[in-house]
Amino acid sequence: MNHGKHMITIPADVIKQYELFTLVNSPYTAHDEGRAIDLYPPEGTAPSPVSGEVIDIKTVQAPSQPYAVEQDHLIIIDTDVGQRTYYTAGGEPAVARVMHVEPTVSVGDIVEGGESLGNLVRAGFFAPWVKNHLHVGFRAPEANYTRASGSLPLSADIDVEPLRWDGTGTIKEAGKTYAMLDLPEHPSPGDTFVGIADDSGKVAIDGGLPHFDRGGVFGDYTGNLKLLETTIGEVQDGMVEWSPVQVYANTTPIMGLSLFAARTNDFGARLVCPEHSFSVGTEVSVEIQAAGEE
Repeated sequence: MNHGKHMITIPADVIKQYELFTLVNSPYTAHDEGRAIDLYPPEGTAPSPVSGEVIDIKTVQAPSQPYAVEQDHLIIIDTDVGQRTYYTAGGEPAVARVMHVEPTVSVGDIVEGGESLGNLVRAGFFAPWVKNHLHVGFRAPEANYTRASGSLPLSADIDVEPLRWDGTGTIKEAGKTYAMLDLPEHPSPGDTFVGIADDSGKVAIDGGLPHFDRGGVFGDYTGNLKLLETTIGEVQDGMVEWSPVQVYANTTPIMGLSLFAARTNDFGARLVCPEHSFSVGTEVSVEIQAAGEE
């Protein structure tokens, strides 16, 4: 994604610590503007995406949800002290903000990239179909790092292989609010990240289609974006304003598709369907139609 001439760039070796990532699959403003990344680690881990000094830890009240804890945590790390310093457009060392981790580190600790920050928490900021993850953003050193807004533009310096998908599959995993299909299948789980391709097969798509306002693409692409023979938006500077569309699973209208990049076999088309239950083993055919069409 390209959001400007200067941005914070997350290198490939950092992203490969995690099994899944997304830049825009979130309802929060920072993701809409390409200023945050969500990193999904192996279960039971919370590896730090940066090295540096822990300069502050805040406990924040999360929205009340029956499936989540009441409090979340914000860990502030000064990257100027670490092995890899991230810089602002003005050449200042950036400060990293990490959320959704109950810290086992303390203020004053020096952490290395990949070192555990603590234990992931399931916070009320999450939609019920979202798995536990680290939310990461960066600020200028003099910025107010406790405010929700104000993070710097960022990008992920890693290739995501686009996988074509014809809209079909068999449900391999199901929860109360989601179902995951076995297709498209990751061709070689391990180091390579993959995502669901647009109809051209040129680029993988990122975001909550259409239940979150905006989406994006992994890679350089500009212009009309189609999925399953329907225009879903227009790509500009890596971001997509979704067209008004409706997603159907076996002719049943559902909330949408959750699109992301993954490097493990925990991949496939992910249906967001809180109003409907689908059973494991069910064969599914997904369609996308312009809103108002039948």
